[in-house]
Amino acid sequence: MRDFSLLILAWMSLLVVLPVIRCKEQRELSEGNLLVVTVATKETDGFRRFMRSARHFNYTIKVLGRGEPWKGGDYMTTPGGGQKVRLLKAGLQEMKEEDKVILFIDSYDVVFASGPKELLKKFQQTRHKVVFSAETLIWPDRHLEDKHPHFREGKRFLGSGGFIGYVPNLKEMVADWTGEDNDSDQLFFTKIYINPEKRKSINITLDNRCRMFQNLHGSLDEVVLKFEDGQVRARNVLYDTLPVVVHGNGPTKLQINYLSNYIPTVWTFETGCSGCLEDLRPLSGLKESEYPLVVIGIFIQQPTPFVSVFFESLLKLEYPKNRLKLFIYNQEQHHEVEVSSFLKDHEKAYQGVKVIGPEENMDRVASRNLGLDMCRQDKDCEYFFSMDIEVVLKNKDTLKILIEQNEPIIAPMITREGRLWTNFWGALSADGYYARSEDYVDIVQGRRVGVWNVPYLTKVYLVKASLLHEELSSNDLFSSGTLDLDMAFCHNARNKGVFMYVTNMHTFGRMLSTENYQMSHLHNDLWQIFENPKDWEERYIHENYTKIMRDKLIETPCPDVYWFPLFSDIGCDHIVQEMENFGQWSGGRNTDTRIQGGYENVPTIDIHMTQINYEKEWQKLLLDYIAPITETMYPGYYTKCISYLNFVVRYKPDEQPLLTPHHDASTFTINVALNSKEIDYQVN
Repeated sequence: MRDFSLLILAWMSLLVVLPVIRCKEQRELSEGNLLVVTVATKETDGFRRFMRSARHFNYTIKVLGRGEPWKGGDYMTTPGGGQKVRLLKAGLQEMKEEDKVILFIDSYDVVFASGPKELLKKFQQTRHKVVFSAETLIWPDRHLEDKHPHFREGKRFLGSGGFIGYVPNLKEMVADWTGEDNDSDQLFFTKIYINPEKRKSINITLDNRCRMFQNLHGSLDEVVLKFEDGQVRARNVLYDTLPVVVHGNGPTKLQINYLSNYIPTVWTFETGCSGCLEDLRPLSGLKESEYPLVVIGIFIQQPTPFVSVFFESLLKLEYPKNRLKLFIYNQEQHHEVEVSSFLKDHEKAYQGVKVIGPEENMDRVASRNLGLDMCRQDKDCEYFFSMDIEVVLKNKDTLKILIEQNEPIIAPMITREGRLWTNFWGALSADGYYARSEDYVDIVQGRRVGVWNVPYLTKVYLVKASLLHEELSSNDLFSSGTLDLDMAFCHNARNKGVFMYVTNMHTFGRMLSTENYQMSHLHNDLWQIFENPKDWEERYIHENYTKIMRDKLIETPCPDVYWFPLFSDIGCDHIVQEMENFGQWSGGRNTDTRIQGGYENVPTIDIHMTQINYEKEWQKLLLDYIAPITETMYPGYYTKCISYLNFVVRYKPDEQPLLTPHHDASTFTINVALNSKEIDYQVN
């Protein structure tokens, strides 16, 4: 009986002790046990993004290789990266804590999607001492494929861009490294992993279901954004996992840029763009003399409507003109008048002006490079602001807004009126041309507002001068094979790791359509009512036209006669000048071969709209601006504004003796007064 009691007691003791031992084995690692180690020989835009995401989750970061020249090769296309292993090996020698966990990851193309607590929990759940990220594709030696262990589910191949492990195990793993800096780090770690003895000794496994690491190369179809509770995660839909680290390895740099527009909380549905308010450069409170010096490059490369309006908008920019220099490239003789007129009146207001005219016969590529050089060679220049002449800036604070955003290259989003056409692309196709990103329409239509990392900008953008002395110091940035100017510039910027942004946080303006622009008239902009209706309206329609009904601006001098403002002063002047320039006024006689039958009952000295090819444009004017007023004044009356005879009459004293008071037989008559305010010729 005694023996039996002892046996029961021993068994009960075992019941008590075993759980204690098991709890000790499963003790959660504290966040203080984790150190993130990365290699960054220079601070790039990608590195700064990595650090922002690390700070967001309070990761402790140790950076190796700062200030060293990079000798690890261009391992995006060829094997390399051995320098990282050398630096890691040296760094591990200084670490003595055996329970210290090291997360070793790339930084130029990596963002964190969650914090240390989740990462350590998932690491412990693997029950291994070292865990590597996993990939769908094998690199760099495909002949080693058969030697990789098989999994029931998940990815088979090791990715060296991210791994986590205890210090002793990592020291053992890199102990045999004797390679060169440009040798392949991935091949080195792969050979360790496929060696069964070393794999077991070091206790290595792969994160084959992407619970901790998500490598994008070969897996783009698996990854979607998950918006939840004010945070954004990358979700792997194939394994239904939420990785902690997202890595744009290999040729997926554009995809990590896209994802990092959201992850971890850069933009959310709840908060909008919280990341847009970080690292700003405020200009408020500065004296005029303290504003950054900006070189504005203006490029006129094709016949373009409303050039004079462009220069008017330039003058309205809220920025000290003595802190601006202008570089004007004009390839079009047709626009010399507008350029000369602007410079005659305003050149002295700017700190400096350089003009390249059509007589110099400079090609477009050379002009762009020369514009950058004007800033590059000026030690005081801090920004280069490039604008094509077809840009219509309506926001007078545009330049200040872009500078304050403090990005390397940034563009104000401008659109083509009534279309989804903008000055940026959200994605690129496989051959480097336009592709529509998932968020493109939402950004263009303003449902998502923020500052967006994009692969392509055109027409108008601001460049930090510091880039022109470092990453973009080449004097041939606008050439790249068969690509056009802006595509070449963006291609070269992307290859240097320079981020480009577009902001739609404000309404900035639009861009003109230059299609079908005629140059056969004196005032060619008059013909733009179809191609650029908004710009045509702002130029030629009276500023009070939209207030006619609201402010009761319609006068009634006699029954069924209504007066209201229609054309602006410029509109009146341009129509008159166009007619005078055409000059083929009728003789004011009854015989008139321009009309059917050849006889005019009430002759006037006039020019028909058909004579200057303005009939279609005038009909659209009637339909868009006269018909709405007519239908308001005559309820229930709807008109197509079909007019069979449209003309401009010239009235001068004693010039038309045959014109007498008469009854006009038309259903209704539209008379538009184009005369100057000071002159009013009346028919007796």
